[in-house]
Amino acid sequence: MAARNKRVGVLAIQGAVDKHLAILEGLGVEATRVLGEEGLVGLDGLIIPGGESTTISKGLSRLGLWEPIRAYARSGGAILGTCAGAILLARACENHPVATLELLDLKAIRNAYGTQVDSFVAPCDAGGEPKLAGMQCVFIRAPQVGELGPDVEVLLRVDGLPVLVRQGRLLAATFHPELAGDPRVHALLLAD
Repeated sequence: MAARNKRVGVLAIQGAVDKHLAILEGLGVEATRVLGEEGLVGLDGLIIPGGESTTISKGLSRLGLWEPIRAYARSGGAILGTCAGAILLARACENHPVATLELLDLKAIRNAYGTQVDSFVAPCDAGGEPKLAGMQCVFIRAPQVGELGPDVEVLLRVDGLPVLVRQGRLLAATFHPELAGDPRVHALLLAD
């Protein structure tokens, strides 16, 4: 199915929702905001954006979205979590833990790169996914991933550490691809 025939939702609780929507629209995708269970119906993909993981976690509770998102993933739905979204996809979280969806077999370490003032941009090592070579990764209070399960594939690294991983139809980026304006991570979500 061509990207232009796909429909992708962006969880619109917090984060750079508009930037994700713009990248998806640039890929020819029908992009929509998700703020309730009905928003998941008919999606080809879901993005859980960055932001503050505690705030997003509370929003998931308020909107009753924990189980619907888990069910969406179990039914084969594709999900991309960026920064805080990667934390929320993880099976576990450390360093001021928050509740997670427990979908992706890894441990997320919140704020592992430091505070907001420690934000940085770095080139990636695309050894696991040559199509992503040359990508610039934007890190803002970013998590690190650790304790990867055996089915988790590392697609990108920065300074030897995994920053983009995939397990089945789940992708987690510890950086913000939407802020670099590079659509390649979003295109991976759309790949069949």
